[in-house]
Amino acid sequence: MTRPLALVIDDEPDIRELLEITLSRMDLEVEAAADCAQARALLEQHAFDLCFTDMRLPDGNGIDLVKHISRNYSGLPVAVITAHGNTEAAVEALKSGAFDFVSKPVDLTALRAMVNTALKVNRPGEEGPAPSHDLLGTSREINAVRRQIEKLARSQAPIHISGESGVGKELAARMIHERGPRSDGPFVAVNCGAIPTELMESEFFGHKKGSFTGATADKHGLFEAATGGTIFLDEVADLPLHMQVKLLRVIQEKSVRPIGATREQSVDVRILSATHKNLLDLVHDGDFRQDLYYRINVIELHMPGLRERPADIAPLADHFLRQIARDWQMEPAGLSEDAIAALQDYSFPGNVRELHNILERAVTLCEDDLIRATDLQLPSEHELPAPGDYERGNLSLEEYMGNIERDAIVQALEETRYNKTAAAKKLGITFRALRYRLKKLNLE
Repeated sequence: MTRPLALVIDDEPDIRELLEITLSRMDLEVEAAADCAQARALLEQHAFDLCFTDMRLPDGNGIDLVKHISRNYSGLPVAVITAHGNTEAAVEALKSGAFDFVSKPVDLTALRAMVNTALKVNRPGEEGPAPSHDLLGTSREINAVRRQIEKLARSQAPIHISGESGVGKELAARMIHERGPRSDGPFVAVNCGAIPTELMESEFFGHKKGSFTGATADKHGLFEAATGGTIFLDEVADLPLHMQVKLLRVIQEKSVRPIGATREQSVDVRILSATHKNLLDLVHDGDFRQDLYYRINVIELHMPGLRERPADIAPLADHFLRQIARDWQMEPAGLSEDAIAALQDYSFPGNVRELHNILERAVTLCEDDLIRATDLQLPSEHELPAPGDYERGNLSLEEYMGNIERDAIVQALEETRYNKTAAAKKLGITFRALRYRLKKLNLE
């Protein structure tokens, strides 16, 4: 096999020499250019596998070169060399289509990791497993999301996934990971709102033995666990301000310092984040750092709500019904025409997750394995909060719907003096369905 070919563009001879030596030792062929004109000429002459370019060149700048390569050599990953701490330049480069960035002075360990990742961009499926996650549906909206995911997977830029609760933000993050050059590495999903504040730093960055009371052994943090792969920070808006500062440093320096450690250690991870909250509103309110906002939101992927793609409701419902049947070891239930129509008319404030919960409940209520509109027990529109109100009230959709069911079941049990057979009849459901709901709602 021929050796991969890299293009190095920098007007400083020392940087060119350092990169040439490092890349040559990684078994790459290297061509070097001192300015934009030489680089454009070499791009026309050779088919490069990787490119490094400085930001400031004698006859232009690296951003213009990145845009030129993105337009004319779209398969070529470009890493931009920035001055230490120049966050604005790095963000601008990534927005313009750069694969990644490296800061001066160049960290050779981080450089080698970047090169290995970049060389996998145009070799999909050679090392990583085949993708196991996909978005269901054929609507125009969901097809647009799929195309954007395929494009974003090739980059190493931080991606922020926005959208309401239940739209599938973690699924989108897993798809970006699986379709990118890090697919053979770990995918670590972290719910930032579920970690106690006092444990956050240790969970994220690890700690050394004896660094605090109870630290009886060294512990690896989540960033280290994600080395070589992707870390997904779900509900990133829930990070307290002191952790936002530390996360910003990780993104800028590509390194972490475990609690009690005397030095930082490089981490090779791609950072994806998500929240159902409006980050820009939080920035304006002073609850989220503006500098961190611009670093994690280099590119935004918006996941549409289910009400925005009604054509996908029927195929999603069919998928969930088959999934429920497998889990419960039963024949899959079908949907009557009036049930499908009712679902398509419903606003789904809880999105795809709510659809699954509705169908799961309907399977226990239906007779003859056919779900009718009445089995869906859809709330009327005046009974529902507006989309997003579940989150603003700190009440998840599962909790909201569970409370409604729990109240109805408890009332029926009380009125029948806890005769389950009579309670099931009063509720209009089978005895089996009542037993299932009692177990799921912890009412047994």
